[in-house]
Amino acid sequence: MSHPDPITAVQADAALHWLLRINEQPETARSGEFKRWLLADPSHREAFAEAQLLWQISEAPAARLADEEQADLQRYLQAMARPNSSRSWRALRGMAVAACLMLAVSVAGGWRPADWLLDLQADFSSGEAIRQVTLADQSQVTLDAGSAIAVDFQQGERRVRLLHGAAFFQVTHTGEPFVVEAGEGEVRVLGTQFEVRDQGDGAQVTVRSGRVAVTPAQGQVAHELTANQQLAFADGQAGETLSVDSDSRLAWRQGWLNYYQVPLAQVVEDLGRYYPGRILLLDGELGRRKVSGSFPVQEPLAALDSLGKVLGFSRQTLLGRLTVIR
Repeated sequence: MSHPDPITAVQADAALHWLLRINEQPETARSGEFKRWLLADPSHREAFAEAQLLWQISEAPAARLADEEQADLQRYLQAMARPNSSRSWRALRGMAVAACLMLAVSVAGGWRPADWLLDLQADFSSGEAIRQVTLADQSQVTLDAGSAIAVDFQQGERRVRLLHGAAFFQVTHTGEPFVVEAGEGEVRVLGTQFEVRDQGDGAQVTVRSGRVAVTPAQGQVAHELTANQQLAFADGQAGETLSVDSDSRLAWRQGWLNYYQVPLAQVVEDLGRYYPGRILLLDGELGRRKVSGSFPVQEPLAALDSLGKVLGFSRQTLLGRLTVIR
């Protein structure tokens, strides 16, 4: 028995576009144009069947994503189809759900509208792979997957802004201040190797060697960190200074993620940075279960399979680039 050829990226994107059109205008499913596309290649039928399954099992999380990213999605939706003034947000939200599903699969690295807008400001960014960068002063920066920075070296000061993701810095000493901005705060180098990781409403700083001064917001007291210390801040407030094994916490630079009793949802989010698509965890209770282990970043799906055997969940990869856990 012959099997259809593997679904290509073009076929997957086409299937999702048809799904979007049919959900917006159901009569499109009876059109000659759609029927001709569907019958042109057995892989088209398989791609559309997977797109329908994808819609069924991930409509709810995609709807939440559409609500969360409503403002960022507006530009995309307006470019895709300019709605008339009588169209309600309910109808737009349906388009946004389909858009989220389409973007989750069709764009590598789990593209998010907000990240795309930030990347326009970036001097250096990474996709789903770790990237090494040498700055103008010969300082070395290691960008984790899904990260971006903007650099401003002028007026006797070296400033780097972490736009999203995480960056590990090995700073060359030139006599000029070196400052990393993240969230509302900043990290001022006092001679060190350190990581700054974006956490949405703040950041986390981990020091491997030397010292840094972390200020959670302008006008706040600076907190000095030394080797094997970590501090998170958010909304202008600093948390507790923790003692950590920095080599273990920063092992992503060597291609490993190490965990001890952390929620599965955090592991899935981290693995998603190295996956050329998106990973969706649909079970909130499952996401709260604690896991431990070490996983290679080059094989995120193999890591999920290992965790699935322990925790009893299964994964399904649809259209080649969206993996669903339930």
